[in-house]
Amino acid sequence: MIDPAKQAFLTALFEAAVRAADARAALRPHLPARPKGRTVVVGAGKGAAQLAAAFEDLWEGPLEGVVVTRYGYGCATRTIRVMEAAHPVPDAAGMAATQALFAAVQGLGPDDLVVALVCGGGSALLPCPPAGMTLADEQALNAVLLASGAPIGVMNAIRKHASWIKGGRLAMAAHPARVLSLIVSDVPGDDPAQVASGPTVPDAVTLADARAMIAARGIVLPDAVIACLVAAPDPRDPVFARNEVRVIASARLSLEAAAAAARASGVPAVILSDAIEGEAEVIGQMHAAIAREVVSQGRPFKAPVVILSGGETTVTLRHKNGRGGRNTAFLLGFAGAIEGVAGITALAADTDGIDGSEDNAGAFADGGTVAVMRAAGVDPADALRRNDAWGAFDAAGTLFVTGPTGTNVNDFRAVLIEG
Repeated sequence: MIDPAKQAFLTALFEAAVRAADARAALRPHLPARPKGRTVVVGAGKGAAQLAAAFEDLWEGPLEGVVVTRYGYGCATRTIRVMEAAHPVPDAAGMAATQALFAAVQGLGPDDLVVALVCGGGSALLPCPPAGMTLADEQALNAVLLASGAPIGVMNAIRKHASWIKGGRLAMAAHPARVLSLIVSDVPGDDPAQVASGPTVPDAVTLADARAMIAARGIVLPDAVIACLVAAPDPRDPVFARNEVRVIASARLSLEAAAAAARASGVPAVILSDAIEGEAEVIGQMHAAIAREVVSQGRPFKAPVVILSGGETTVTLRHKNGRGGRNTAFLLGFAGAIEGVAGITALAADTDGIDGSEDNAGAFADGGTVAVMRAAGVDPADALRRNDAWGAFDAAGTLFVTGPTGTNVNDFRAVLIEG
């Protein structure tokens, strides 16, 4: 059983990280001047509804628009329409939402302003297959990419070339209106063109680059997708000349807030990185190695200390009926590597409140967690092989459930080491 005091401490750090990405606080410093013409809000992502509601509260003047979020993630708004669709595999509701976003920006002039509220999860929520592809083809593409273990930058580069909305195409449709993209980043490095595959932000990745990524990783795409890949917009195109992009919240800012909360509680904190990528269980083992080194050798940090990190790991799917997500997979790798070591307690969770396929944000673990799993009849190593990290932590009774948080700045990991 996880020590309640340690669990409460780690939970407080997670909550500090989520508060740092609060929609109202993030938007307030970035409100644009009122335009002469119309103000149209569009958006997509797991926190898009909360961003839209906060923008309505902060904005002085008329506005209209539409945003799309994941099923169950909506909230009340006054004038901005909130639509819901499937994530991580797109559905027909997402197709309808995509068309609604395009309709919202049609017929605008140079005196009009489009505010794009974009956050993580928007890529799956905005299916828009090019000519020759169907929704089923785009669903198949997403399934292949999610199972490939490829980093998010590679997945998004490929998605942009199999879509009529990603890669800046929504901003092109809004021309000649001015477009201001306000981005809550959930990607390592905070490249705004990668968030939700950049519906309003083009990048320099070419079709040839995307094809090279597919070949280099041995990703086998459906023939219908390969035949329909299209070139993405060039960011140097004059239609983007009046566009502005701002990252208003990110993993970096949230980790810094968590570190400050830890220090305020009297525990020193270090941030390893806000941009860690790689296979989740391997990254978990790497974090465990650092924690063990602190306990046994007093390096590279002195205990007590809390080690924080963020980014987006990946899980290569080996079992079609797996349960859980990358944070529980990370933590299961971590828990196995600290078995029997006292003084280490960890939390790994997704800041949007949902880790993969189930309803938990993540889980807790300490040096005794894998023994509890075995006592409950679960082999932790076998659970990793079967992609069932959720089942292992459910058996241990250490799942971390928050419900949707209204934001998304990706993975949050906190390792408390007491020595």
